Amino acid sequence: MGHFSSMFSGLARSFSIKKVKNNNGTCDAKEAADEMVKDAKKKEMILKSCGYVYAEGSNNSASVFSKRGEKGVNQDCAIVWEGFGCQEDMIFCGIFDGHGPWGHYVAKHVRNSMPSSLLCNWQKTLAQTALLEPELDLEGSNKKFSRFDIWKHSYLKTCASVDQELEHHRKIDSYNSGTTAITIVRQGDVIYVSNVGDSRAVLATSSDEGSLVAVQLTLDFKPNLPQEKERIIGCNGRVFCMKDEPGVHRVWQPDTEAPGLAMSRAFGDYCIKEYGLVSVPEVTQRHISAKDHFIILASDGIWDVITNQEAIEIVSSTAERPKAAKRLVEQAVRAWKKKRRGIAMDDMSVVCLFLHSSSSSPSLSQHVQHAQHATTFK
Repeated sequence: MGHFSSMFSGLARSFSIKKVKNNNGTCDAKEAADEMVKDAKKKEMILKSCGYVYAEGSNNSASVFSKRGEKGVNQDCAIVWEGFGCQEDMIFCGIFDGHGPWGHYVAKHVRNSMPSSLLCNWQKTLAQTALLEPELDLEGSNKKFSRFDIWKHSYLKTCASVDQELEHHRKIDSYNSGTTAITIVRQGDVIYVSNVGDSRAVLATSSDEGSLVAVQLTLDFKPNLPQEKERIIGCNGRVFCMKDEPGVHRVWQPDTEAPGLAMSRAFGDYCIKEYGLVSVPEVTQRHISAKDHFIILASDGIWDVITNQEAIEIVSSTAERPKAAKRLVEQAVRAWKKKRRGIAMDDMSVVCLFLHSSSSSPSLSQHVQHAQHATTFK
């Protein structure tokens, strides 16, 4: 994967070049991405429901589970795409936590549009960079454009375009509704993490002494974080807690007790966008080693009652990988009932991405194994 030529070879496998030529004879990235989505759906490599993904020959496997809370419809949703971008060494995972009257529609829209948009922008960025430095070795010491730079630029473009598209969507009212988005792309031995909102990614790794340690990969973007609060106040927004919610900081309009959003970054929520709320992602990377075992992506309903260390211990002690996400959710439900008695339980969703193959994985011939009561692919 060091040279651009090897990256492009994977992109070409899933579609006919003739289908994705525009009038100038160049590859149309959007059409190419759409073709990849169709191909992945046909091969059942995209999971949008509770279940388990394990592709033959891949180091990756992922367990997914989501449970509705006590506030109405489940506004969480998730996605796992094995072989992302037709690259055998890539996988895309995401959790999206909607809020507001139209939150479940917003979350699903962002989930459905982000992967293909990211692929589109990734291809465009690769092409533009290749034109500037056609012989560039991305692993070289003198590289001007690193793989991280390319993914970060692609994510920034994607989140901006998805949010803009959502604002003008004719069938979804996202003025007072929005969603978080915590996503990961694994490419070989590197993971790229993008975070908008207060969902969280946590890595389970081994310490030098051999004990299992939790490493939080993302920042919970709450309004009281110094840099977030400074931006909001600079845009004439307000940040404060309600008297009956001590410790819960929310974003408010200058002169109205609305909307009271408990995060500082989100897609949608256009009623507060001019007052400091942004959809700009924090993008980071991490090189995976043999000591790194799995990554947990989860909505804030999990982290409200389960610590990072508790979460990785629950997953690591689950005998069968396909049941890992469900077991973590079940433990969080029990913890909620003990710690937050009398408070309506939030929706809870988890993706457990295992970073290395295991002999305990299901049959290698089976691409996707659905959990009990799992819905079909959409």
